[in-house]
Amino acid sequence: MGLERLASSQLVGVAREAFSRTGVDFLCFGESDHPCPTSTVQALTQALQQGHTRYPDIRGIPALRETLAHYLSGLHQVAVDESRIAVTASGMAALNVAFASLVQAGDTVVVIGPCWPNPCNLAQLRGARVRRVALRQSASGFLLDLEELQATLWGAKVLVLNSPNNPTGWTASKDQLRRILAMCRALGVWVVSDEVYSRLTYDGRAAAPSMLEVADENDRLIVCNSFSKGWAMTGFRVGWLVLPQGQRDAIGEVIELTHSGVAPFNQLAAMAALGDTDFVEGFRAYCARGRAIVSDALAGLDNVVYSPPQAAFYAFLKVRGLRNSHDFALNLVREHGVALAPGTAFGADGEGYLRICFAQKPELLERAMTKLVKALGQIA
Repeated sequence: MGLERLASSQLVGVAREAFSRTGVDFLCFGESDHPCPTSTVQALTQALQQGHTRYPDIRGIPALRETLAHYLSGLHQVAVDESRIAVTASGMAALNVAFASLVQAGDTVVVIGPCWPNPCNLAQLRGARVRRVALRQSASGFLLDLEELQATLWGAKVLVLNSPNNPTGWTASKDQLRRILAMCRALGVWVVSDEVYSRLTYDGRAAAPSMLEVADENDRLIVCNSFSKGWAMTGFRVGWLVLPQGQRDAIGEVIELTHSGVAPFNQLAAMAALGDTDFVEGFRAYCARGRAIVSDALAGLDNVVYSPPQAAFYAFLKVRGLRNSHDFALNLVREHGVALAPGTAFGADGEGYLRICFAQKPELLERAMTKLVKALGQIA
């Protein structure tokens, strides 16, 4: 079986320790405590009352596909046709469908790390090899060496590009996206672009640069996205794919085999979220306040290397002298009452780091950061 290839989740292990105790400030998962848009709850309730509970179109209800096409075309200032869009049961399901469509045993998948572990586990579950290219930390944040990436892409089937990145917040510029796409075109590599944090940027832009802005409709590109992060709709489990032109029906068969479509009442709630143009702006401001609280608490600590992230909602801090981030994270729960994600949950290139989800209430963050600063001061 392929199950033995899967690494156990260190993040879940820390979370379980936290859940077994009382009074723990929880900043471990990639989930905000901010409520979802009121419009989505109203749309969901109305959809249930109106009986939208039957099997849906596997590709997604037409109204949501059209709304997504309009939304993406306006956001990225490039035409995205409805015929390229398929709705999935979460961003994770979108990635699963992409991998099921592209990756076979013996293929090579390239990831940029530190990274969310699920794509690596997806590749390994399918019997593929994983190659990693490590982001490098600088005084201004994390950097990607494009020459190293190009060398690593030789012979690969798929590049998984997560920009904005979880956990580092690294975000590719539009020029970098062009260069990455050119490499992949030349080498015949598919790009699976995970853009779930695209709306959570802190430089005044409405969204991070997208592969949709530099690619054409026939490129070997699958863009994965979700309502979970930018709209705080983690429990709704609605995501989407933007596919090469002409591929939707074939990939729709994979959706059929994966989860047989998305609950239509959830799709109607997601469509309402797209129409709630004020929500994302307000949620971004909520995250920006959390980012400032965490950054202020970490500023000036001698044993911490940290730059506020360009995007997403995580602080990823390197702790000098920290040799086992997993054990330290468990100790934080047991001795200090605060739960963070250990850096090694995101691969070996994350050792020595901790991840904080700052998309939380100010009072929670301030209390948790006081505990964390005290614990960091005890590292020899």
